[in-house]
Amino acid sequence: MKATQRDFDSAVGRAAKQCSVFYFCGPDEAGASAAARKTISLLDDPGECVELSGAALRKDPVLLGDEARSGSLFGTSKHILVRASGDEALDAVGNHLLGSGDACPVLIVATSATDKSRTAKLLADRDDAMVAMFWPPDLRSVSGSVRMMADSAGLQLNGDIAERIARAAGLDVRLAQSEIDKLALYLDASPQSPRNVDVDALEAIGAKAEDDGFMPVVNAVLAGETNKLQAELVRVRELAINPVGLLLAFERRAAQLAQLSAKIGPRGDINGVIQSEKRARRIFWKDERDLSIQLRRWRGKKLDRLVAKLVGMHRDLLSNSQSADLLLTQGLTEIARAAAPRR
Repeated sequence: MKATQRDFDSAVGRAAKQCSVFYFCGPDEAGASAAARKTISLLDDPGECVELSGAALRKDPVLLGDEARSGSLFGTSKHILVRASGDEALDAVGNHLLGSGDACPVLIVATSATDKSRTAKLLADRDDAMVAMFWPPDLRSVSGSVRMMADSAGLQLNGDIAERIARAAGLDVRLAQSEIDKLALYLDASPQSPRNVDVDALEAIGAKAEDDGFMPVVNAVLAGETNKLQAELVRVRELAINPVGLLLAFERRAAQLAQLSAKIGPRGDINGVIQSEKRARRIFWKDERDLSIQLRRWRGKKLDRLVAKLVGMHRDLLSNSQSADLLLTQGLTEIARAAAPRR
C-alpha cells in the first residue's frame, strides 16, 4: 500500500497490524524518521530494535532476510530498522520478500529516495508492505504538529509559541518533540494536569531562537560566504550545537532548494516563485533573501552533488561520532568553497 504525507497518520494504524515491511522515503528525512518511530510505537510487540545500514545490506544482500527470521538476542520479539541511501537495500529487500517462514517487522528509512525508486516500486503494490513519502514541511504544518504534541503532553500554548518552537527546531519535528518533552518535564505537565506555556518557560528550558541556532551557519555555508565561516564554526563549538542536528538542518535546506528549483525550472523566475511560496506560507519571510541567494548558487547537477555530499557526511558522522566535529568542519568548509562566487 502507498501513503502520502497527508494520509499517513490515518493509514499507519491499519498498516502496523497488516504490514511487515515499511519503506519511508522522500526529501524530508526528519519526517520519514518520525514516521518510522510512530509505526514502531503502534506495533503489537515491537521488542528489541536491530539497526542495519543500507551499505551493509548492499554488501550482503541476504543479511536482511536472515536477520528478520532469526531469534532475538534476548529471546524476545524484535524489529529491524534500516537506514539507507537511495536503493542501497533493493537486493536485500527482494531477497527478504522471497524468503519463507515468519519474519519480524522491517522498517526502512531511505534518504535520497522517492516513491518512484526501484525499492518503492517493489513494495508499493503489496498488501503486506507500506510505502510513504515525506516532503519538507512548511512553518504552518510544523507549528500545527507542535500544538498537537503539546496537547498530548498536557501543555497549553498559543500559535506564536508553537511557531517559535517550530522555527527554533529548524522545522525538524524530532527536535520540536524534544523541546515539548523538556517543557512538559520543566512545568510538571501531563494530560491530567495541563500547564500553560509562556515565553519565560520557553527560555528557561533553553529553546533558542532561530537566529541563535542552526540557520546562520547554514546560510553562510550555502551562500559561499567563506569570510564568515570561521566565526560561525567557532559559534557552533561555543554553543555546543549537536553536529548531526546541524547537518539535518543543512539536509532540510537542501531539500527545500531542490523543491523550489523544480518549481522554477531551468529558466524560471526565482524571485517570482519565492514570492508565491511566501504568500502561501510555505517559506518564512526571514528566509526570502537567503533562499534567493542559495538558489543562484545551487542548481541542477551542482545541487544534486550537494545532496549527495550531505548524505555522505551524515553517514560519516553517525559511524565516526568521536570525530564528528572535525568531519563536520571539513565538510562544511568544502561546501562553502564550492558555493563561493568565482572571482
